[in-house]
Amino acid sequence: MDIQSIKNRFGIIGNSPSLNYALQVAAQVANTDLTVLIVGESGVGKEIFSQIIHALSPRKHNPFIAVNCGAIPEGTIDSELFGHEKGSFTGAVDSRKGYFETVSGGTLFMDEIGEMPLGTQARLLRVLENSEFIRVGSSKVQKTDVRVIAASNKDLLIATQNNKFREDLYYRLNTVPIRVPSLRERKEDIILLFRKFAVDFAERYRTSPIQLDEDSKNLLLNYPWPGNVRELKNIAEQISVLAEDKQITAKQLERFLPKHSGSNLPMVMGAGSSQSGHSEFMNERDILYKLFFDLKKDVTEMKKMFLEIIQNPSNITTVSNAMESSYMQDLPLARSHQESLPHSAIIPMGNQPVILSENRDIQNPIVVDESLNIMDKEKELIEKALRKHKGKRKDAASDLGISERTLYRKLKEYDIED
Repeated sequence: MDIQSIKNRFGIIGNSPSLNYALQVAAQVANTDLTVLIVGESGVGKEIFSQIIHALSPRKHNPFIAVNCGAIPEGTIDSELFGHEKGSFTGAVDSRKGYFETVSGGTLFMDEIGEMPLGTQARLLRVLENSEFIRVGSSKVQKTDVRVIAASNKDLLIATQNNKFREDLYYRLNTVPIRVPSLRERKEDIILLFRKFAVDFAERYRTSPIQLDEDSKNLLLNYPWPGNVRELKNIAEQISVLAEDKQITAKQLERFLPKHSGSNLPMVMGAGSSQSGHSEFMNERDILYKLFFDLKKDVTEMKKMFLEIIQNPSNITTVSNAMESSYMQDLPLARSHQESLPHSAIIPMGNQPVILSENRDIQNPIVVDESLNIMDKEKELIEKALRKHKGKRKDAASDLGISERTLYRKLKEYDIED
């Protein structure tokens, strides 16, 4: 089946080369039983690619089930996937078949695979390697014939390096990777998608389709769309319902677009991907990125300062006086040391000073220590966000750039009371 026929059949709008390539790979791999890993940001439409693969495969007349691994509690996910025997745990009043048993012969789509617990990952690896599984509470090995299609909005390779995802499972899932491009990577499709959504909602709500002028079109094209196609569809629906004038100007459109705070932090979502803007804060990994960049900046500034002092030791006091005026307001600890060491040099390092006394060897500075532990910094950021938003988790999670579910998990992990 050619690419245009696939688009027509599954209602896919767009002509960008990256989208066409992803569809081409999905069509080529559909006729095999290879495991597929679909990567892309939240809202790009990863599940539709799993449906395309299933519908074009020899398994198309057999069951297809989509499972969100992040939505299943850790204590029950093994039972959901592999089934359990009666009495195997509290509440197991009957035996139950899992997805690998009920979907045998069909396709199982496992979304948010990166949220799967490590123990369950080991059991999934056995299924992928040997097509075998064991029910919870049983010792009987059972066979299954299920094709697994996994998806993630995280970089699983980085997760393996952080011991949050099994490396062997990653390479087993990544037999054929398909990267679904974000909406800002296919800007030529934004107006087409918006027009399609506007017509659909006009039919649903029995009204005239909204129209965009040139300025409003440019505004749509330049917006970063952190929520991708899902966000674009929601915006189109809001405007279709709430706009009094069906001819939308840029000023009217601005009322419906969320305020965006940009960032230049990198976020890798797969091979060859490059992203910027609000999407860099889509999960907790990017909080760590921010910390690394801040630390790197501090270290670079400190190196320059020490190099200048070493090359011109006679200028220590001059350097101290020059830096003191801009940093002393934020360095109460340095002020206390300055009173006791009137001839000392105070060199800023992050939010803490390095105090160099003229009575000491310049090679052995007194360093006012600061914890550089990443987990401490992450906990501190979370606590600040909760205080800023008066304990409102949803607002705090949005400010941090992580999901509310991830914030809830972090609150439990760090034992933070909000």
